[in-house]
Amino acid sequence: MTKKLKIRDLTMRDGQQSLFATRMSQASIDTLLPFYEEAGFYAIEVWGGAVPDSVMRYLDESPWTRLKSISARMQGKSLLTALSRGRNLFGYVPYPTPVIEGFYKNAIADGLNVMRIFDALNDLDNVRESVEIINRLGGIPDGAVCYTVDPKDDEKHSSGFFSKLLGKGKKHEQIFTDEYFIEKARGYEQMGAKIITLKDMAGLVNPARVASLMPKLKAAVGVPVDFHTHCTPGYGLASSLMAIIHGVDILDTNIWYFGGGSAAPALELIYIFAKKLGVEVEVNMEAVGKIRTALKEVRKSLKDFDLQKSFPIDFDPLNDKLPADVDSLFDKAIAAAHANDEAALLDACHAIEAYFNFPKPNEIVKNAEVPGGMYSNMVAQLKQLHAEDVLEDAMKLIPKVRRDAGLVPLVTPTSQIVGSQAVSLALDRQKGKPDYTTKSNQFISLVRGEYGHTPVAIDPDFRRLITGSSEEVPYNVNSYAYPENPVLDDCGGVKLATNDEEYLLLELLPNVAKPFLTKRRNEEYAAHKPAEKTTDVAEETTDAEPITGPTLDAPMGGTVIEVYVKPGDTIKKGDSLLMYEAMKMQNEIEAEFAGTVKRILVTPGQVIGTGEPLIEFE
Repeated sequence: MTKKLKIRDLTMRDGQQSLFATRMSQASIDTLLPFYEEAGFYAIEVWGGAVPDSVMRYLDESPWTRLKSISARMQGKSLLTALSRGRNLFGYVPYPTPVIEGFYKNAIADGLNVMRIFDALNDLDNVRESVEIINRLGGIPDGAVCYTVDPKDDEKHSSGFFSKLLGKGKKHEQIFTDEYFIEKARGYEQMGAKIITLKDMAGLVNPARVASLMPKLKAAVGVPVDFHTHCTPGYGLASSLMAIIHGVDILDTNIWYFGGGSAAPALELIYIFAKKLGVEVEVNMEAVGKIRTALKEVRKSLKDFDLQKSFPIDFDPLNDKLPADVDSLFDKAIAAAHANDEAALLDACHAIEAYFNFPKPNEIVKNAEVPGGMYSNMVAQLKQLHAEDVLEDAMKLIPKVRRDAGLVPLVTPTSQIVGSQAVSLALDRQKGKPDYTTKSNQFISLVRGEYGHTPVAIDPDFRRLITGSSEEVPYNVNSYAYPENPVLDDCGGVKLATNDEEYLLLELLPNVAKPFLTKRRNEEYAAHKPAEKTTDVAEETTDAEPITGPTLDAPMGGTVIEVYVKPGDTIKKGDSLLMYEAMKMQNEIEAEFAGTVKRILVTPGQVIGTGEPLIEFE
């Protein structure tokens, strides 16, 4: 009997997010959908991840409209899938049950079939309720086990609190064994997951590990197993081949111009491997060819966000004949995979990718064993601070921060939290300050216990240092404050959110949804009252009066979240004055001196630049 391989296409979500900063517009999506109707993919990932935030923030589009339009066109011809972070959904705090249930109810009603759920700590308690709700609503819960590796032992940087527990100078116990991942997969299935995904968000699972882990996963669970990886450090194509050989049921891929590099492997290369293995790829490759042709033009339209710039060469696996030496590389890779010869397998796959002009492995990311997005965020953060010189130190500090914080996997949001904290730690050291002098609110919450149970218990002394208490304190969903839905007098007295879906956006992504929805209401009001001036949400509200007193300046660019003081307030050194968001982290700025507030120069929601004055003092 011919073995079959189902394909989950990631092009319209994870592919564009990994390669083009989630900037694919609805117009571009619409050009692809007629061909996707014919393609016969098992599933198409179209939503979740950064899409709900990015389409509002950067494209001024509604995420609900995106989901509905794709569902209306596909009409059930492929399953539509999305990605969410369990109890955190798309935000950075756990949400109460009514928010979680309301979100899943609306998403499934709008056409979503499969919700891939993961938790950044692999804490199954954080996903249990989501699995139950999705099953009850008629959706398909896909339990994603986040793959990660233990940090490399490094004597020079083993001064964390974690080393105190194990003994300085000793090798650390290996936590992320095959058995660790098997236990998580079984837990997902027992709670009702209908698919189990090995989610390798950083592309760190090497082929030899797949050969060890995939057969055990297949034997441990009775539901289909999906493999998700990225090509950033150079393992993706080879590890995907190894997964096929060892019986994976579903493989995540992207279509040609959206494949490789920091994204998942290209479907066309997987198709060649499968054909040589006698495995049937359950996709209409002629329809894929039509998508591929359209995608080339879409990628050209995304040139401003394309870090690679260099396209893979044009190739059609159905009609183009490979040169003999290139064809033999596929055979060499298969032979090496069967022999579990990882070095030979990687050499062959890298030569294949080089021939087709896919990006080379990112050696920095490979050696640091971090997600590519985490690395790029750190680089961007340091550029904003004009402190690129501490990048190497910050990268070396990642293992210390991970160990101190309970050896958390590096996936959204923990990758951003750990990466940002490593940067702050490097800057603290550069300035001669004690470690963890500067810490984000999210890092404090992580160490306190608000994100859930970490893979390794956090040292109580370290928790006291970061949070002020040695006690672990879980997040209390009863403390969640439902956002206001104000009446907009300037828009004829309508409410900011006019339906349940819009209010869900306020609940999940308030800092982005507020200006987005305000603009919608202004547009609607202007359409009926064209002669009246509408409010420009981007209009600056600072006074024109020149600044004459000392100021509090932004340490880096970001978005103002909340201002805690008002003109006339007397403040003392160390008081919290303002909260702003930078690099997806919320940071509080404290007063560096005592004084009296003269003027507030910014408003919540305002985008600020590095060094921009925020508050003026008398």
